[in-house]
Amino acid sequence: QVQLVESGGGLVQAGGSLGLSCAPSGRTFSNYDMGWFRQAPGKEREFVAAINWNGGRISYADSVKGRFTISRGNAKNTVNLQMNSLKPEDTAVYYCAAGTTFAATMTSYDYWGQGTQVTVSS
Repeated sequence: QVQLVESGGGLVQAGGSLGLSCAPSGRTFSNYDMGWFRQAPGKEREFVAAINWNGGRISYADSVKGRFTISRGNAKNTVNLQMNSLKPEDTAVYYCAAGTTFAATMTSYDYWGQGTQVTVSS
């Protein structure tokens, strides 16, 4: 049925950059708030960034402020995460999510992608 598909993960050296994309399929998510979360081995899934349906509200976790940028495509149906100045502690599986509220809590999101692995080496 409805799918959220992340892409763009990979292996990068510390200080490098990666761009993640989330492309919904099966329906439009242009009227949804969308967010990025990440989960490292042995740790709980944590909030990274969120953007509301029209792109007018954006929120970042303190750990990524100034380094990551969340954005939506012109059609508002896709969401991207540009990650610069990557650190080893950014290593995690990154998940795209869609929901009906603008929030940093995992329970506020109704749809999730399968995740994409980001590995940052020293």
